[in-house]
Amino acid sequence: MKQILIVEDEEVLRMLAVDLLTDEGYEVDEAADGAEALARLRERDYDLIVLDYMLPFYSGLEVLESIDCHCPERRPKVIMLSAKTGPADQGRAWAAGVDWFIEKPYRPTEFVKKVNEILHETDGHELSS
Repeated sequence: MKQILIVEDEEVLRMLAVDLLTDEGYEVDEAADGAEALARLRERDYDLIVLDYMLPFYSGLEVLESIDCHCPERRPKVIMLSAKTGPADQGRAWAAGVDWFIEKPYRPTEFVKKVNEILHETDGHELSS
């Protein structure tokens, strides 16, 4: 079973993501801030991290930059969520190594579709169009 970490400080958005992905059959953990995310990454390996850009304690970018230190065996895929949609903000996220960037607010069906595509891709299968 694929394991996902949702890192989102807004509880309603975090619960929505957890519910959507649990309903898809994924095992989902959650973190409410950057410090909690780093603690979870020390405890467990994840296939995917859904990471908010703006977080308390450590930003999503800081968490992203720490992933290689916390996941030396196998780097998880990362989807960054953000209301910061300017080209400079997105550019920083892409440069830091995100696999996909989703603008908030997002459509739940599109979010689930992208998660499924990214996790399917990691199984070595082609993505469907």
